[in-house]
Amino acid sequence: MPETIVKKPQLLTLDNRSLLTLTGVEDVSGFDEQTINIRLSDCTLVVKGASLHISKLSLDTGDVVIDGRINSLQYLGASGGSLRSRLFR
Repeated sequence: MPETIVKKPQLLTLDNRSLLTLTGVEDVSGFDEQTINIRLSDCTLVVKGASLHISKLSLDTGDVVIDGRINSLQYLGASGGSLRSRLFR
């Protein structure tokens, strides 16, 4: 029997490009003041900006709150094909 992958519900709220609240987080795979990589159940969300700070992180509940100047949000590796296949078309 195939294994079923349970996706956590995701909710993203961005207030005035300075406060990002995200649910459904599985892990934060890397971060610095300009970039934060957040692993979700089916992809990775890359947050780019300046003076970024993770003010709340709870992997038990899947919640992350980020403050700072948020310039871009990019989803990588979403279901429907691997990241590599999209980069090297």
